[in-house]
Amino acid sequence: MEHVLVTGGAGFIGSHFVKRIIRAEDVATVTVLDALTYAGHIENLGTAFLSPKLTFVQGNILDAELVGELVQQHTAVVHFAAESHVDRSFSDAGAFLATNVHGTQTLLDAAMRHGIETFVHVSTDEVYGPLLEGTATEEFPLRPSVPYAASKAASDLVALSYFQTYGVPVCVTRSSNNYGPYQHPEKIIPLFLTRLQRGEPITLHGRGEHVRNWLHVEDNCAGVEAVLRGGTPGEVYNLGGGTDLTGRELTDYLLRICDATEDTITYVPDRPANDLRYSIDWTKASAQLGYRPERDLMDGLAETADWYRRNPDRWAPLMRNPQAARPSRTVPAASPAGW
Repeated sequence: MEHVLVTGGAGFIGSHFVKRIIRAEDVATVTVLDALTYAGHIENLGTAFLSPKLTFVQGNILDAELVGELVQQHTAVVHFAAESHVDRSFSDAGAFLATNVHGTQTLLDAAMRHGIETFVHVSTDEVYGPLLEGTATEEFPLRPSVPYAASKAASDLVALSYFQTYGVPVCVTRSSNNYGPYQHPEKIIPLFLTRLQRGEPITLHGRGEHVRNWLHVEDNCAGVEAVLRGGTPGEVYNLGGGTDLTGRELTDYLLRICDATEDTITYVPDRPANDLRYSIDWTKASAQLGYRPERDLMDGLAETADWYRRNPDRWAPLMRNPQAARPSRTVPAASPAGW
């Protein structure tokens, strides 16, 4: 039976993964380690607290003593915890390097000391940088453009080096842009949905020509689970296969879902180093692990819009004070605290 430590498990993607993996019959316990920064919310775990398998610990992956104690109790680590917002990395690159690089190294040191059986490091397609044409396989060079992407690329290399040097059984996943319920409203889809639902204007960088691949969070979590169960240590797996859209095409979908008109769009100057196009090849994950995205884009966006429409109490406070402090707490298995 697996005992799984999930870092960043109260965040957007991490919480979806926890609710998925905790249902698995061969998983005995799941521990979430999350610092509950502005982007992590214990409420995201919701019904996972009904399971006696779950323990929640508030803490930072830079805390080597705490990390060591937790890793020692588990057989697998799935590492989601990260600073993840591109714009924030422009003004506070040091925090991104500390969490994403040093925090990852802290976890890897503990995994090495305690003989962890499986370590999945969750990363992003942004490490490949912009591709004006073609598609990045896992062998493509890393050419990140912004501090966030650079910190993730560095953490990928550190993780893979621990396999080469120490034999830590590390796999790396790199996914395209995720969307779905519970995402912080600083990201484009929830930001646009919440503004449109309030009748407010939305802004597009440049002329809205930047291309991103949109992957439902549940499809990404299915891929991460496949890597956890069957990935080859030392290997990288791209998890893409959603839908490629320009910013304007995505906006048109959201306008249609929210019954809004295009006169709500304002175009603003492009941000620094805004990569024009990302594209990843996910053939390897499909061929080796059976990974295959299943969620339809329009259905997924409609479901996401409905969640934000029904849960303003979850996102409205973040629009006022996105850095609001979270209470410190440790929640044992089956506790209702933090609902």
